[in-house]
Amino acid sequence: MTRLIRFNKPYDVLPQFTDRGSESSPRATLSDWIDLPGVYPAGRLDRDSEGLMLLTDHGRLQAWISDPQHKMPKTYWVQVEGTPDAAAIQALADGVELKDGLTRPAKAALMDEPDGIWARNPPIRVRKSVPDSWIALTIREGRNRQVRRMTAAVGHPTLRLIRAAIGIWTLDGLSPGNWEDLEVPSIPGPPKPKPAPNRQAIARRKAAASTPARPEPNARAKPRKPRKPRKG
Repeated sequence: MTRLIRFNKPYDVLPQFTDRGSESSPRATLSDWIDLPGVYPAGRLDRDSEGLMLLTDHGRLQAWISDPQHKMPKTYWVQVEGTPDAAAIQALADGVELKDGLTRPAKAALMDEPDGIWARNPPIRVRKSVPDSWIALTIREGRNRQVRRMTAAVGHPTLRLIRAAIGIWTLDGLSPGNWEDLEVPSIPGPPKPKPAPNRQAIARRKAAASTPARPEPNARAKPRKPRKPRKG
């Protein structure tokens, strides 16, 4: 059976099952939290980001969730330095010019600190002279460290980044480091190809259309004169 799980990735955990870095200083990976053979992440989440990850053992489902061409929305809770004004929020929504081009239109809004948010370990860097704020940001693409670059481009560097939702799936009720199974959705497939045309039938129809119609029997025959009645 196909398996799909959601996982609340803690801060400072690599979004993969093995660490290809230095053996002398191994880093935390998904294998420290998930002991399920055969499942793989459907998309990435940076080591210094937290929140929702989806994992599955089904290749088509993995591609459908993670491939940017499907434009599946991803919502982030972003704690930023300073308080963005209306112009900064509108810029995030309209698209921000980055080194790799203009970002697609997004949904952006100021929000209160999320209810029941867990403490991060280690805590974020705080400056007493500069306030911080939270933004809800929904994007439909997946460039490298895109959210952090977007907020920096409008003058509000990201302090903490939590992915709250991917498509219909959310973090609701899931504590950091925990995972649970999800109901597997139907995967939209490519449109069914039209049946190949029957070349012989097409040729017969064309031949029939180009052949002049034969007249009906006796269609051109002159009408017979009525016989005269015999005498006697």
